[in-house]
Amino acid sequence: MTGRTALWPGESHDGDELRDTVDFRTPGGPSTAPGPDDEDLRRQLEAAVDAVDAPDAVFAVSRHGRRTIHCGGTAPPPPTPRQDLRYELGSASKTFTGLLLAQLIRRGLLTGGEPATACLGPARRSEAAPVTLAHLLTHTSGLPSLPADFYVRALPAWRTSPYARYPAARVIDAFLHHRPRRRPGTRWRYSNFGVAVLGHALAAATGTVWEDLLTDHVLRPLALSDTALLARGPGTDAVGHGKDGRTPVPAFDAGGFQAAGAVRATPHDLLTFLEAHLDPSGSPLAGALRSVRTPVLRRGPGHQHVHTMAWFRHPTATGPMYFHGGATLGQQAFLGFRPDTGTALAALCTRRFRAHDPFVTTAYELLAQE
Repeated sequence: MTGRTALWPGESHDGDELRDTVDFRTPGGPSTAPGPDDEDLRRQLEAAVDAVDAPDAVFAVSRHGRRTIHCGGTAPPPPTPRQDLRYELGSASKTFTGLLLAQLIRRGLLTGGEPATACLGPARRSEAAPVTLAHLLTHTSGLPSLPADFYVRALPAWRTSPYARYPAARVIDAFLHHRPRRRPGTRWRYSNFGVAVLGHALAAATGTVWEDLLTDHVLRPLALSDTALLARGPGTDAVGHGKDGRTPVPAFDAGGFQAAGAVRATPHDLLTFLEAHLDPSGSPLAGALRSVRTPVLRRGPGHQHVHTMAWFRHPTATGPMYFHGGATLGQQAFLGFRPDTGTALAALCTRRFRAHDPFVTTAYELLAQE
């Protein structure tokens, strides 16, 4: 899991057996036969998969309800088709956490203004300028990217499962003892720590464990049955690889950072999730889905960088595009959607981020095309 918004043996093969492009139609969607635009999209997705240079890569696109998924990679095809495996989302999991908080607010269970300390340490004296749930979600809490002692605790398992060595109780304790240098709400700083704390605060405030909270309010209402927080095994979950693209790595264990990076899902579930954002009407989460598309802060020179509760938002000539990237020790993900073109994109690969990695750029440029 990284804070990148731009942000593991298999031999190399050439041949069609490593490539698969499949067209799907969502219920009630267009029923017309593939046309020239479909052929052009397939060529674009094939080029994107090749450019990524990973053991497994999946580019899944939905345009006005019609889904096209292209799979490939430098490794032999796994026993379970690539488009049916679950992939680690890393920091893109935060889009699920943002939608969850928005739904809890819409249902009147929370306001977002609750002090996190009141949820996690009610016996503690309240601060004059407390860190609220909204601060944690929008990276304005003043918390660093990771707790100060994270690296010392994680170092013995740095190449395998560093986050697993930092459990929930440790995350909460680190937060309750942290002293911010700046007043909350005055500076944007991307923080996995902050969103992890948010997850524990939401669980405490609702009296519900995180997995059940996310399932009850987001996964089940959106019918995301192939989305989970824990890996089952190679037949269900894609295997990540190191920077060399050959060395397998263990399934990602988020430890106490579940809300910040534990979600894993199939390409189809991710398209379902993104399609709900494209057209919230009729969804049981319609109000929350509209909320997470609304800008909540601007930053940078000229306030050019726009953020919503869950997404980074960039302008295009015809309308905004929303996106979020993520990475674990052996996989990368990019999610995005554009209401102006009716397009949703889920891009996934099983190779750890490396210098000059083409994955995010390839996915971003595909979504940004007019």
